[in-house]
Amino acid sequence: MTPDALERLTLLRRDLHRYPELSGQERETSARVVGLLSDLGADRILQGLGGYGVAAVFEGSKLGPTVAIRCELDGLPIQEISDVDYVSQNAGNGHLCGHDGHMVMVLGVAEALKRNRPSKGRVVLIFQPAEETGKGAEAFRNSPEFSDIAPDYVFSLHNLPGLNLGSVELCEGPANCASCGMKVTLVGKTSHAAAPQDGVSPAFALSGLIPKLASLSSGDDLDEQFALATITHANLGERTFGVAPGQAELWVTLRTVTDARMHRMMADAEALVRDAAASDGLACQITYDDVFEACVNHPEAVENLQTACKTHGVPCKLVQSPQKFSEDFGQFSKGAKTAMFWLGAGRTHPQLHNPDYDFPDDLIPIGTKIFLSSIQQILGGVRD
Repeated sequence: MTPDALERLTLLRRDLHRYPELSGQERETSARVVGLLSDLGADRILQGLGGYGVAAVFEGSKLGPTVAIRCELDGLPIQEISDVDYVSQNAGNGHLCGHDGHMVMVLGVAEALKRNRPSKGRVVLIFQPAEETGKGAEAFRNSPEFSDIAPDYVFSLHNLPGLNLGSVELCEGPANCASCGMKVTLVGKTSHAAAPQDGVSPAFALSGLIPKLASLSSGDDLDEQFALATITHANLGERTFGVAPGQAELWVTLRTVTDARMHRMMADAEALVRDAAASDGLACQITYDDVFEACVNHPEAVENLQTACKTHGVPCKLVQSPQKFSEDFGQFSKGAKTAMFWLGAGRTHPQLHNPDYDFPDDLIPIGTKIFLSSIQQILGGVRD
């Protein structure tokens, strides 16, 4: 990547950083990406996939496999705390996970493809909406247009604070935990606070469920038996001294390494809730949100990324344990060989979703050339 190209992409990244949009609301970001891809000579640009998703197709000269590179469009509902001159201009929203940087690296791939098409097959650049809620990848894949661009391989990355700047970690097999948000509603009957016996209070069921659900956690090692239940929110009745409560709400995040273990954990959690409700004469409702299936890397795709890192002298380590946090990238493994790699943001860099997080611009050329090398290995013809 030339110094001029790096400067251009850096300025673009910082401008995208100024205007983060939340999951499902990425209209302006999507429109801007479409305009940039048009200028970069994409053969086809598909819009509206799974909401505001975009796919840009770059055709090779002969038939061959389809290789996709995926990034994310959305920001977070977090107020940024920063003194940089490109701080978020959208109050309460911030690009505090690095999706601005991920987009720019994929646009860097588009710049290279404008100069050098693949020798065969095609490259599809995916700009996916709503990753943060776990809804975007599934909606993207379920779009009618997706069948026309269905990839054989999909590669992605996520920057990772705590890992040396510019170094790579890869995991063969499970790479990200499955997780889901479980919302429990307990419904009884209110009564005057002077006569609680005439109502049906969910207070005791709620207080008992908190430790019982937390006790579903098992194992410290990130293996097939790992499970973690994290209580994130609880609410009981109204803010008044005159009414004994008639309703309670409890939110808990369930997390496992495998989807099979998640299904068992969900069944165990639901049984605890229903038993607690029945014991106290309560009705209960259980719903789920922010559902992420496990992300599993394919060995062939992992080997491809290892070779790409070696080609460019990027330090790369194969690790045994997945990341605890979740990613909806796993949806793309349904029908394709996929792999996500972790690109170090620095040992002391602010954590993802911290209010002072900012994507390190030094990663732009590194991620771009790893993606380009991955494409080159499968399709040929592509150069940085």
